[in-house]
This record gives sequence, C-alpha cells and structure tokens, in this order.
Amino acid sequence: MILVGVVAAVIIFFLVFSIRIVQEYERSVIFFLGRVTGVRGPGLILLIPILETMQKVALRTVTMEIPSQKIITKDNVSIDIAAVAYYHIVDPQKSVVAIENVYSAVNQISQTTVRNIVGQFSLDELLSSTASVNEKIKKVIDDHTEPWGVQVTAVEIKDIQLPDNMQRAMAKEAEADRERRAKIIAADGEYQAATKLGQAADLIAKHPVALQLRTLQTMSEIATEKNSTIIFPAQFMDTVQSAFKMISKDSKK
Repeated sequence: MILVGVVAAVIIFFLVFSIRIVQEYERSVIFFLGRVTGVRGPGLILLIPILETMQKVALRTVTMEIPSQKIITKDNVSIDIAAVAYYHIVDPQKSVVAIENVYSAVNQISQTTVRNIVGQFSLDELLSSTASVNEKIKKVIDDHTEPWGVQVTAVEIKDIQLPDNMQRAMAKEAEADRERRAKIIAADGEYQAATKLGQAADLIAKHPVALQLRTLQTMSEIATEKNSTIIFPAQFMDTVQSAFKMISKDSKK
C-alpha cells in the first residue's frame, strides 16, 4: 500500500508540473536544461518536470504608443511629434532568444527612427506627404526588428504640434492665398463681363435703333415701381417715333 501511495504521489506530481495549456494566440518556447528544443502550442502540452521549462509568447498585434518628442525638421522648425506603431511576433523563438525585452526594444528603436526620419523632411513635406513619411519609418523599424522575429505592420504619425509663431505665420499665409484666389476670380469675372459688353456694343452699333429700344425697356422697368419721375429731352420722342415706324415697317413686311 505504501508503494502504491508513493507511485500515485509521483504521478500526481508529474501531472501537476507537466501539464500546460497554451492559448490559441500564444506559443511556448521550450527549454530543455537551458537549451531551446522548439516551439509548442496552442492547446495542451506536456513538460518534463525540472528538466523542461517554457516561456509563452503572444502573437497578437501590439499597439504601441510612440511618445511625443521634440524634433527639428530639415528647414530648422522645432515641432513635437507623437506616433503609434503596430507590430506582432512572427518567430517566437527569436523573440525570446535574440532579444531580452521585445516591447522595450521596439519602443526605443521606434522613437529613434521617428526622430531621424522626420529630421530629413521639411515642414511642408511632412504635412503634405505624411503617408510616405509613415511608410519610410515603418520600413526602417521593420528592418531593425526582423532579426528579433518581429514584423512591423504600420506606423502612423498621429499628432504634429507646431510652435505658436509658426501657427500664426501659416494662418497668415493661408489667408493671403485665399485673398489671392478671390482677386483672381473677381478679375476673371470682370474680364468676362467686359468681353460680353464689348460684343453687345458691337451688335448695337450695327443696329442703332436697338439702343433706343433698350432705353425704352429700361424706362419701363423703372416705371413699374411708380415711385420715380422720369425726365428726358423732347428730341428723344422723335427717336422713339422713328423706332416705332421702323418696327411697323418690319412687321408689315
């Protein structure tokens, strides 16, 4: 009976210290007497107590904040930039053996890379070509983290803070540009109006009576309000009569 009890205790000991459960999004790097023997999981795995140990590695995408830092652009403008990086582990064994702390390493290399890459661009390029800057930062970080078994999927600059004097200067520049466009549009409108008036004058010059008819039409429009007194020279009536005679002749034909 004592032997059976000892055997049962040994079995229970082995079961308690050898059974491990690995989640679907995890992998376990197995060490046998300190030497890496492979990667296991997900699901139920068995370890040899005392001789084997394991270290779990999560494969899910990590969202890492890149803290705001002061950077001087290519055109000597001091700005504050904050970004965010997305990465995940593709090789659990490398992420455990090749680097001590993956998260800290990726965070540090990301801060350095953002500072170095942004410093190569002017402020206008940074504001207008953010997508290309993001892609360049991602590529550099990915090249550095590849030996660690890490893949960077995206890096996005999420906040760019400008000095107050630069914000005022940019606001003045934008206002001046809007005024320039407004003046160009107004001048273009004047040009088109002058062109049409010139064409109308040429047409009226070919038909002198048309000017008198236009004058009568204008007087008719003024008279509709019935609040104005219209004074015109007597010879104007002769011109009006001539206009009516011409219209009568044209209608008889």
